[in-house]
This record gives sequence, C-alpha cells and structure tokens, in this order.
Amino acid sequence: MSPSRASDFKQCPLLYRFRAVDRLPETPTRAQARGTVVHSVLERLFELPAAQRNRATATDLLAPAWKELSSEQPELTELFTDETDLDEWLESAGRLLESYFELEDPRRIEPEACEKRVETELDSGVLLRGFIDRIDVAPTGEIRLVDYKTGAAPRQLGEARAMFQMKFYALVLWRLRGELPSQLLLMYLSDRQALTYTPDEAELTGFERTLEAIWQAILRAGRSGDFRPKPSRLCGFCDFKPLCPAHGGTAPEYPGWPEPEPASDELPAERGGEDLP
Repeated sequence: MSPSRASDFKQCPLLYRFRAVDRLPETPTRAQARGTVVHSVLERLFELPAAQRNRATATDLLAPAWKELSSEQPELTELFTDETDLDEWLESAGRLLESYFELEDPRRIEPEACEKRVETELDSGVLLRGFIDRIDVAPTGEIRLVDYKTGAAPRQLGEARAMFQMKFYALVLWRLRGELPSQLLLMYLSDRQALTYTPDEAELTGFERTLEAIWQAILRAGRSGDFRPKPSRLCGFCDFKPLCPAHGGTAPEYPGWPEPEPASDELPAERGGEDLP
C-alpha cells in the first residue's frame, strides 16, 4: 500500500478500484508533467557538487529533464500545440524552480537521499511502500523528510491529505530505522510557502492502526467487489466520472481481486512504486 492509493481509498473506494484493480488509463495533464519535470530537476541538482547548485544550473537542467520524460512517455508531447506552447510551459516550470530557491539554498544542504524508495512490513503484515522526495540527516542525527509540491499551499482539507502522505513516510522510516523523524517539511513552490510538522511516537502509532484499518477495508472490498463511490467536490476533477454510478455512469464489470503470483506474496497491484496500492 502506498500513500497515494491509501488516500484514494479514503477519498473514494471506487476511485481506488479504477486505479489499482481495473488499472484504467487516465488523461495526463500539463500540471502533472510539470510536477514530474520539476522533481527530476531537483533530484539532479542534488547530484551535483554544492557549488553548482544554483538557479542557472537548475534552469539548464529543465530541457534535458523534459526530453527524458517525453521519450519515456511520448503521449505527453500531445499536450502542446507547438514549440512556442512548449517553451511557455517550460518557462512556467522554471518559475517554480525560482520559487524553490526562495525557500532554501541547496548549496547548504547535503541530503542523505533523494527520490528514495522505502518499504516496510508492519507487524500486522501490511506492506507499506513509497518514494520520499528527500531525506536530510543533521550531523547530530535528526531526520527531516522533505516533499516538494508544485501546486499552491492547500486549505485545511488539502493540507490534511498532504500531511497524511508525510505521516505515511515518517511511519515507514521509523519502522525501518527505529528513529522518529524530527520534522516533516512540505514545500509549496507555486506560492513559495513551507509547511512543517513534528510527529510524535503516539501519533504515528495511532496512524499505523489507521493504515491497518484502511488495508482491511480494501481487502474486504476486494473480495466482495463492493467498492462504493463516495461523491465529493473532488468528483469534478476525476477522469472516471463518466463511469461512476453516483453520476449516472456504469462501471465496467469487476475483474476480481488479483491473486498473488506463485513466487511472491505481493499482489500484482502492489508493485511498481508510488502510483500503486
């Protein structure tokens, strides 16, 4: 279970089914592609010596990051009408990188890891996995988890969803290392805001029980096929709205819950990283 899929199930069980079980395709957006490119640039920036981590270098990394992404996902090129349109979009990504430099100076930071894949199994048997944008460890041992957001800082509902993701990562790292992260940092590049949070042991223990309950609910829905829609204001942004019974649509026939492969205890829908359950 990843934080994205756990959040999907909390938001709407049918959304989880469409993404994790049916694996229905979704239309890519410019915002998603821009987020991927900006994350890639920031990851590459920290691979360079500290003295080279400046605004000009970050700007120079934009075009190569887009070239690599578009070669892996050629369909993304269809998001743009012409080269001028693409150039303007790259400039918008560049402005987000400018915002990043307003929030911190990367020359003063030496991360332990960027885009770190983490995975742990809880005592209950729930397998948690995901990718952490950045892990910082101070000389005195304190751990900070950092996540870049290319949108604007959210209001209360969105903030809770974003912090759910960070608590997920904090729990995984705590279980892996036996050390509680001292700070969770969300950096919102669109409006240059930073949100920090300090988790405590009791809170993460309770959060672990919450994740276990979510997974048990997913298993019950998976076995019965009863993934009910949960209408909300977020329905307006959902690619699957035309298929949703809550909006007059008809969901495809339930394909059944995936069975584990013989050589593995993992479900097929659990593999592959952040965008899987």
